[in-house]
Amino acid sequence: MSVVEQLTAELGILVDTDPVVLDQARADHSGHASPGTPLAVVHAETVAHVQAVLRIATATRTPVVVRGAGTGLAGAANGGDGEIVLSTRRMTAIHEIRADDLLAVVEPGILNADLNDALAEHGLWWAPDPASRAISTVGGNIATGAGGLLCAKYGVVRDAVLGLDLVLADGRLLHLGHRSVKGVTGLDLTSLVIGSEGTLGVVVGATLKLRRLVEGITCTVTATFPDVRSAAAASAAVTASGIQPAIMELMDAGSLAAVAALLDLPLPAAGSAQLTIQTDGPASVVEATTIAAILESHDGVTLVSHDREEGEKLLAIRRAMHPAMSALGTTLIEDVSVPRSAMPAMFDEIARIEQKYGMAIPTVAHAGDGNLHPNFIFEGAEPPAEVWAAADELFRAAIALGGTLTGEHGIGTLKSRWLADELGDDQWELQRRITQVFDPLGILNPGKVFTPRA
Repeated sequence: MSVVEQLTAELGILVDTDPVVLDQARADHSGHASPGTPLAVVHAETVAHVQAVLRIATATRTPVVVRGAGTGLAGAANGGDGEIVLSTRRMTAIHEIRADDLLAVVEPGILNADLNDALAEHGLWWAPDPASRAISTVGGNIATGAGGLLCAKYGVVRDAVLGLDLVLADGRLLHLGHRSVKGVTGLDLTSLVIGSEGTLGVVVGATLKLRRLVEGITCTVTATFPDVRSAAAASAAVTASGIQPAIMELMDAGSLAAVAALLDLPLPAAGSAQLTIQTDGPASVVEATTIAAILESHDGVTLVSHDREEGEKLLAIRRAMHPAMSALGTTLIEDVSVPRSAMPAMFDEIARIEQKYGMAIPTVAHAGDGNLHPNFIFEGAEPPAEVWAAADELFRAAIALGGTLTGEHGIGTLKSRWLADELGDDQWELQRRITQVFDPLGILNPGKVFTPRA
């Protein structure tokens, strides 16, 4: 029997070969699509379904790509020619919520926002807050090591996962981590799996570390600056002051103008940039007042709101960035991160690259942690050579400033060619060998992350 016939014999109608579904599984929100067409999409609903797929894949040496909601931005979950796409999107159960232990046990297919809606009824929340939270799965957040707007104060996915249930390439089920706050028994395989982009196994369950909902006034500070370097310097000054805002988002002139056009807002002054900062908790009012003074000392024209609803409207400008970029054309959304003190220098590098290549690179940043998202706009399905040349310089500039290729999107397909430049040959080889321990046959997400070098 063929691979598809074996899958169908074992899993029946969960095996999907509809050409439309197969084509959708080739691409993610990066706009990149894998060449060729997957053999099938398997809509797993239980752990046993995942194990069955991987046992058949191992027996037949068939590659497997794990996929959630397909909202990734690096091509990591795109299925290609001759591959099985294993979807965990239907695995949405919340098995347990423990307010006393501040933990929840969930399946990987539940959406981030749906989980937090359920947790809110218990006065709890899961802190990772990617911009895609309404459409991205918890499993996808774990696979990429996602961050988001709130991570400067409340941490990223790696800070919010206590344990994982992982199915290996041969179908064995492992229970990694623990339910306790502390635990240092053996190597930390839970942290190793977070951000591994489907190359080590399939996450089928997660024990999540929760927080209680923040009480008190939430204050929002917005400030407009004459240029992006001034805004970046102001954000670095806020960090240096010792205040830790819940949110600190920076929008340069290009991104601000694009969002204004999308939302039909008054166009900002040419070249101007904007910081949006939110404080929460008992000290929020005092912190907002101090932050406003810091921003004004850096030429910021500042507005402070103590109203939560008004604050959310101000943040909606930042959250509209992705649709604003999509309205301009096909978008390659990049994801470099630098030390917070190096933010002004990184914006200088972006300006230099824009001038050199004659292209606009609208950029937003999670200024609270130095994570920048430069956007390359182009026509067609794939970035042209000049976009990759500009991106190459941008990546190398971030690394030279002590930063990294990716703060939260992952490596996937699109950045694999630069991975060894950041890691160095020895670390690149060591990490590649670790993936071989988990997946000796190399069937899990082949061609992603650790792509063989020429």
